[in-house]
Amino acid sequence: MKKMKRLVALGAAAVLATGMLAGCGGSSNTETKAAGGDAAGGGGAAGGGDAAGGDAAGGVEKIDLVFSHINAETHTWHKMAVKFKELIEEKSGGNITVTIYPNNQLGSEIETVQSAIAGMGDCDIVLTGESMQTYVEELGIIGMPYAITSDEHMDAVLNGEVGDELDSLMLTAGLRNLGAIKRGPRNITSNKEIHSPDDLQGFIIRTPESSMTMAAFEAMGAKPTPMAFSEIFTSLQQGVIHGQENPLANIFDASLYEVQDYVIESEHLRAWVYMAISEARFSSFSPEAQAMIEECATEAIAYEHEMFLEEEETLKSTLEEKGMTFIEVDQAPFKEKAVSGVLSVLTDRQKAIYDKIVAADPAA
Repeated sequence: MKKMKRLVALGAAAVLATGMLAGCGGSSNTETKAAGGDAAGGGGAAGGGDAAGGDAAGGVEKIDLVFSHINAETHTWHKMAVKFKELIEEKSGGNITVTIYPNNQLGSEIETVQSAIAGMGDCDIVLTGESMQTYVEELGIIGMPYAITSDEHMDAVLNGEVGDELDSLMLTAGLRNLGAIKRGPRNITSNKEIHSPDDLQGFIIRTPESSMTMAAFEAMGAKPTPMAFSEIFTSLQQGVIHGQENPLANIFDASLYEVQDYVIESEHLRAWVYMAISEARFSSFSPEAQAMIEECATEAIAYEHEMFLEEEETLKSTLEEKGMTFIEVDQAPFKEKAVSGVLSVLTDRQKAIYDKIVAADPAA
């Protein structure tokens, strides 16, 4: 990528020299903690002020950061969080520490985003995307089905006028974008064969809390049911929902192959999530600490992107080995219904950004 605060299109993931930190314990170098753990990585940070707490190695004040995400510890996002922790603790000479809470341990995405916006130090760094429409409606456009057509299109969006506008909107909501993390395309999973939108009639599908995703599936005849990611497996197991939609990485890491038979290659959404930090907290740090946080975030996102590219090449065969059957579909009828359904509910401000996203497609 061309800009520090955007998705890094990288060569060899740069200068990541040391190995990942591992294990759990009670010190400030703990990789992850249970939600009920002590407050070593919690809200007792020495937020801003001068760098008097720094030392010769780090030159920055002492800061404790809490990093929350919804995925398992096998997911590349968690490994990215660990890499960020490793980098920032090394470069700050231990003055900046990070405690990571995976698997919704601090709450759902919405709950942890609310905590980060509050800026009390209970949660500082989150991974979030279209769910941010809860705070700024335009940010929901990240979840617009079939808006992004390719990786090149996504890069053009994130590195251009739209990317700058979305950064500003994130700040308006109270979060600072540290970088964008590219996701694989979202596909539907089910226990029945689905070949066209007609097969989705009455199909109860879990979606994130995204009005656009819900409108898209309603337009296709399904019954979208928003719920936390952590509730998907049990809800499928108990028959509360018939299916869900997610990138292959999330399907694998949540072991959904144990409760779903088919992957429908709808590829209805190509999107990203932001690695975002509480602006209230970030603005209280010294310029040196801010620069260090941004630098380490950029390197960690680059590291994740390399893993993402490698993993995407093998995920389909891995899920097939686990027993899932992939169904290739004609995406045109899915796109026609989804886009028409969502366009009808877009606000004028959302529509304005959508038009800019479409115009940024290098293949258009």
